[in-house]
Amino acid sequence: MEANTPTITADASLTAAARPATAKVPVSVIIPTLNEAKNLPRCLDHLAWADEVVIIDSGSTDETPQIARAYGAKLIQFQWNGQWPKKRNWALRHAELKHPWILMVDADEWIVPELAAEIGEAIRSTEYVGYWINRRFIFMGRWLKHCGYYPSWNLRLLKRGHGEFEKLTDVGDTGSGDNEVHEHVVPSGPVAYMKHDMLHFAFPNVYTFIEKHNRYSNWEAAVQFKHADERGEVIGNADLTRRRKLKTLSRHMPFRPTLRFLYSYIWRLGILDGRAGYVFCRLLGIYEFLSVVKYRELCQAEHDVQHARHLSDVPARDWRAAPADGP
Repeated sequence: MEANTPTITADASLTAAARPATAKVPVSVIIPTLNEAKNLPRCLDHLAWADEVVIIDSGSTDETPQIARAYGAKLIQFQWNGQWPKKRNWALRHAELKHPWILMVDADEWIVPELAAEIGEAIRSTEYVGYWINRRFIFMGRWLKHCGYYPSWNLRLLKRGHGEFEKLTDVGDTGSGDNEVHEHVVPSGPVAYMKHDMLHFAFPNVYTFIEKHNRYSNWEAAVQFKHADERGEVIGNADLTRRRKLKTLSRHMPFRPTLRFLYSYIWRLGILDGRAGYVFCRLLGIYEFLSVVKYRELCQAEHDVQHARHLSDVPARDWRAAPADGP
């Protein structure tokens, strides 16, 4: 039995003034959040067409819960137990949803009207159980068309019971958070590709990039340190499979930060994205540097522990066991 414990804290409905006159699309939208008050309003503005919006929150201390209620979204408080599944996968399995079709959206993503209309048509099909949606990364006010970040396909529209996020490793809490980062949905049936893109404002400033990738590099270092078994293939997407295998190979190469910059800026034509492309590719090199030094830090820590055992004959005590006799 999984220990992740949700609590439904709000289930408001839109006021008549806020409710659009047109019929809603019968889809349940899942949005994972943690202190997303800055991003959530505009995300929800772009979801007025959806019949149900469910916020899976991790105990936000900002105005995220109040914003969810104001927009009429259902709010579920999620507490992660440090193991699998993480937040979105838990929601796919256990959240109470009105509709069989689920759209997964991050708080910093916008579903443009053209894509919303396409989703409304797509869910009428009985041929497919899921749809890949492409993302346009917006950085420093412009769409990054290169740098290796476009196309950026994710299987975000899924019929419930026909897939869930893959489990890449057996590593528990890596310090990267309670939401899936590198995992992709593995469908159990045929899927198709959407024609229109969503907009992704993942990095509104350099601070946000560094904050997120500081956490992501924890995952990278832990996976490499544990020699965790990563699945190379992303079912239904050859480009993501190629990128994942390239990433695994790169962990064994020297000068990784420099190579990451050159790969993104020269080989993947980040140079054509102007100043934003240059800054972004430099930041990718920093991310690679953090992954490398954190991996080496883990290796050094293990070496220090082993070395310290030779300095003293006093046995280490398992503090989790029953306490020793005494006052």
